[in-house]
Amino acid sequence: MTPKANKPSPAKKETAARKKTAARKAPAQEVPPQAPAPAVDVPPQAPAPAAAVPPQAAAPPAEVAVSPAVDAGDRARLLDGTHHDPHSVLGAHPVPGGVAFRAFRPYAQAVTVVADGLRAELHDDGDGFFSGLLPLSEVPVHRLLVTYDGTVHETEDAYRFLPTLGELDLHLIGEGRHEQLWQALGAHVTTHQGVTGTRFAVWAPNARGVRVTGGFNFWDGTGFPMRSLGGTGVWELFVPGIGEGELYKFEITRPDGSRTLRADPLARRTEVPPATSSVVDASHHEWGDAQWLARRAETPVHEAPFSVYEVHLPSWRPGLTYRRLAEELPAYVSELGFTHVELMPVAEHPFGGSWGYQVTGFYAPTARLGTPDDFKYLLDRLHQAGIGVLMDWVPAHFPRDDWALAEFDGRPLYEHHDPRRAAHPDWGTLEFDFGRREVRNFLVANAVYWCEEFHIDGLRVDAVASMLYLDYSREPGQWTPNEHGGRENLDAVAFLQEMNATVYRRCPGVVTVAEESTAWDGVTRPTHHKGPSGFGGLGFGLKWNMGWMHDSLEYMSHDPVHRAYHHHEMTFSMVYAYSENYVLPISHDEVVHGKRSLVSKMPGDWWQQRANLRAYLGFMWAHPGKQLLFMGQEFAQGAEWSEARGPDWWLLDPDYGAEADHRGVRDLVRDLNAVYRASPALWQRDTDPAGFEWITGDAADDNVFAFLRRDAEGTPLLAVSHLAPVVRHDYRLGVPDDVPAWVEVLNTDAARYGGSDVTHPEVVKPEAQPWHGRPASIRLTLPPLATVWLRPA
Repeated sequence: MTPKANKPSPAKKETAARKKTAARKAPAQEVPPQAPAPAVDVPPQAPAPAAAVPPQAAAPPAEVAVSPAVDAGDRARLLDGTHHDPHSVLGAHPVPGGVAFRAFRPYAQAVTVVADGLRAELHDDGDGFFSGLLPLSEVPVHRLLVTYDGTVHETEDAYRFLPTLGELDLHLIGEGRHEQLWQALGAHVTTHQGVTGTRFAVWAPNARGVRVTGGFNFWDGTGFPMRSLGGTGVWELFVPGIGEGELYKFEITRPDGSRTLRADPLARRTEVPPATSSVVDASHHEWGDAQWLARRAETPVHEAPFSVYEVHLPSWRPGLTYRRLAEELPAYVSELGFTHVELMPVAEHPFGGSWGYQVTGFYAPTARLGTPDDFKYLLDRLHQAGIGVLMDWVPAHFPRDDWALAEFDGRPLYEHHDPRRAAHPDWGTLEFDFGRREVRNFLVANAVYWCEEFHIDGLRVDAVASMLYLDYSREPGQWTPNEHGGRENLDAVAFLQEMNATVYRRCPGVVTVAEESTAWDGVTRPTHHKGPSGFGGLGFGLKWNMGWMHDSLEYMSHDPVHRAYHHHEMTFSMVYAYSENYVLPISHDEVVHGKRSLVSKMPGDWWQQRANLRAYLGFMWAHPGKQLLFMGQEFAQGAEWSEARGPDWWLLDPDYGAEADHRGVRDLVRDLNAVYRASPALWQRDTDPAGFEWITGDAADDNVFAFLRRDAEGTPLLAVSHLAPVVRHDYRLGVPDDVPAWVEVLNTDAARYGGSDVTHPEVVKPEAQPWHGRPASIRLTLPPLATVWLRPA
């Protein structure tokens, strides 16, 4: 390699060029026709991405006049990485006397312009700048021959191309209304002006300059400055000859002149952590789920069966890739009968211990398990198996990693400019500035992106409460009231309303689900309907019922002898059950950090713990609302979940002595889902008070809860939960008089589930004895710690 310091001076190079011109007798000849593959201009230590120029391609060079070189100001800005419009200086431009060619190729020994019938070596102006003036009437389509240490590479001139973003894109970005933002910003393999390459675009309004750097230029972006596109804050560059798989980042010059190397906020693929580069990606997946998508919007979610299996993909079966998961997860979920899976966050995150809740790559599925197309393959297989896919989405906050979003261009950009509003008090992260239209656009488009590009069927929005309240986890003096003097974050409210309205408008059949732990009014109310608080609804489709979860688990944790004093904890949820459209969540949050697994929360001995769990699941599946159960709880895993270990699948090994008890619980979950899906009474009127009737909600001394669920036609299902460890014979329950006989369809005490097998194999006929305010009644033998479902015979 010839070091840059040993290159001939510009004066010597110019003298040598003039001597060659004086000795030349013949006029310039046309370069023989050739069609080499586009190649990237690289420093001398790079292996040649394209073959060196063949000898026959050389032709006597044209005479080049001395052209005005890059002036001192432009030269300094290009060297410093602070030029906002390199295309106005570099490339080819009409000037008096012809066309001026200027190139900026650090480390190059020579640069020659090649066009149709033309070959001209440019003058070396030093510091990697080359220039020349050719007596041409118009700018030709040209290429560059760049010499590095005696090796010549042919490449397109990146600075001869028009911008790749149109006026409409820039207008929508400036307005914060580009609903497909990922198609404008980021890295895209494309053909531009007949040339194949990758277009890069990034929003960095505070930057003094931005350059693209990556493996294709040996992480030296000096020769790849981007141009600023007006007042939008967007920087853009089309780099010919590079394609998918290339690593890249943006080198940003901050307002104070320092530089920072940043991953692309809209990268659709990343390196495998802990590496942090973005990766140029192009999708080749061909979807096979058209039938699923066409059918998805036929029935509103709140009027359809909705039973969710929550999964942490990296630990469900540790070591499996997206494609291996596609062979196992759909089969397992189908066997258990769940209608949907919910994936804990899959967007790229640097720390696996965050479970995906501290996102750095909002547009990229984690590379730990494969490529974006591999992830699409998994989703496709789930859909083809008839399983919907929800995804945890985290728009509340982001980590402070200095290669990601934090002070992205040298100043607060994605985070709020007020440090008190920017810092999340609980997680050491930064909160988004929901009041800035471009940030809101980044997030709204991100929600649409997962639904449109990956066919996601629903977004479970994490930590909504932390977004809604200015005083969330803050003491007095640590927050400032809104313009009305209240504690509501009006910017976050507007963002959530816009996100929900946009997703529901663009993506038929998709549902949004709020993890919202307070009594905020109207989480699932339409955005255009104002409630008592004066706010329009947030527009979510469903909301996690955190109150039901806390109360019911508290009740179940008590010894049965004490449950009579806590009876209200199981009935209180019906006071507000129809205030929102609810999901009943037994999620990962309830089985980690010392909270114990679901079965371990239950009191009593080994048998009683599992009986309590079975009865609780039966109560949960019958209660108004949709169901969500975290992985491992379906077979009564005794240990807390660990993202490093995953579920204890060995508990289902036939060689394990207690395997039958664990398999019994899993068989119960399968049967709960089967009967649930076949019983419209359990899901068709989840949001209609007419779909529920208490038979007895005050039998505290008996630890009994009995109620009816009704479908749209009025057909009932009777659910009875008996949460005492005794058998109660001839227990009388009031029932409607229009059902001539009842048949048991599910009993959590059945022997096949590990129960004591106190069941009702015969038809149960009502008697004309009024009870519980009903004209008729039935007598049942209630199993210990069990839930029983009956339907009309």
